[in-house]
Amino acid sequence: MIPSLIEIKNNTLPDEPGVYLYYAKDGTLLYVGKATSLKKRVGSYFNKAHDNRIGKLVAEIARIDYIETPTVLEALVLEANEIKARKPKYNILMRDDKSYLYLAFTNEGFPKPLYIRGHDLKKFGVNPFAKTLSKRTKEKFIAVYGPFTSGYSLKKSMEYLRKIFPWTECDPPSVTGKKRPCFYRHIRICPGVCTGEIDRTEYKKIIQDLMLFFEGKKTRIVTSMKKEMETAAKDQRYEHAAEVRNKIFALEHIRDVALITKEDVELPFSEDTSRSSIDLDGRIEAYDISNISGTSAVGVMTVFVDGRPSKKDYRKFKIKTVTGSNDVGMMEEVLRRRLRRAELHPQAWPLPEVMVIDGGKPQVNRVQTVLDELGVSVPILGLAKGADRKQDRMIFDRSNSDLAAIALRGKETFQKVRDEAHRFAVKYHRELRRKRNVNVVKTLKKRRR
Repeated sequence: MIPSLIEIKNNTLPDEPGVYLYYAKDGTLLYVGKATSLKKRVGSYFNKAHDNRIGKLVAEIARIDYIETPTVLEALVLEANEIKARKPKYNILMRDDKSYLYLAFTNEGFPKPLYIRGHDLKKFGVNPFAKTLSKRTKEKFIAVYGPFTSGYSLKKSMEYLRKIFPWTECDPPSVTGKKRPCFYRHIRICPGVCTGEIDRTEYKKIIQDLMLFFEGKKTRIVTSMKKEMETAAKDQRYEHAAEVRNKIFALEHIRDVALITKEDVELPFSEDTSRSSIDLDGRIEAYDISNISGTSAVGVMTVFVDGRPSKKDYRKFKIKTVTGSNDVGMMEEVLRRRLRRAELHPQAWPLPEVMVIDGGKPQVNRVQTVLDELGVSVPILGLAKGADRKQDRMIFDRSNSDLAAIALRGKETFQKVRDEAHRFAVKYHRELRRKRNVNVVKTLKKRRR
């Protein structure tokens, strides 16, 4: 029960989605959060005992304000905008010293959305709380939104919004030299950049509407779409008019089911290890090395997204700098090359939720050293082979509460992506060995002549 001394807007909390704001006695904004039900969410702060950090926040609350929103998705957007604009004390503390997630749009002919952790924004010269982008930032991004307190909710929201505002992960034929439709074109959530079906002007209109949504301007988008639908109908472009009508309906009837399943369950700063901000349905990468006594040595990276192989993202590495049987050194080379490419091409080489390393403590420790040296923050987990898959030992930093929370729950997924890396590495190694043997035979034949 909320103490009677605390002032509440309108003396009541609605059972509706929205954003709540906690103020101190002197008017300082303490915390901003979103809720599926403002009544239940705010009440949960006062209905049970909490750890010291939550207790300290609750003890300072003197006034509660709120802003209702039509949907949880719009509450997510409003929460991020309020945090950025007003910098509340407890939001800035960052849960468990982790960085919030931001949504950026690349500055290129066909802009692409990109997820970036707050600690990585500095590399691009971005001040997360600046009202305008710096000149240096504008060279890489046309807009940056956030911080988003839940990476899971942001990604699920983007999945939903992509059906309304289809964007591309591809480059146009003028860059690739091909006109092959990508997988997402087949399911109609890529507008056809890969096939040259859409020009820059049309595509940028889609991105501008998506950015307007993240600025909290849904009404403006709907008004513009209605005019577009009416114009298309007058011009007897009925198919296009119907397509726009469906988008308007989707915007006006946003479904929050995917967001509700994970949100509003735990309070900020919670140390409940049954939950984690690491998304097992997100990008999981695994690395393996294959060689025989150091010959024809290769490394590979395999990728799972939504619990399934994403073969277009697999990568091969021919070992160049390490000789002899040195799997640890080879793993270091592979990771350095992979992270270098992430720095040069962040859209093509996005950082994963987790890196799975095939190996034990030596490999895991070496990879962690590389990550620390390069200032990259990605959870890593090693799988040391046992007699069978069930006996694999998981090696990770157990002080990382996020990773500890999903280690056992995600073990099967980690094993699958690791097994796929092993298969892919062996296949690549055999290909190189076969080519090497063929070249040796050819050389011997030439000498005999």
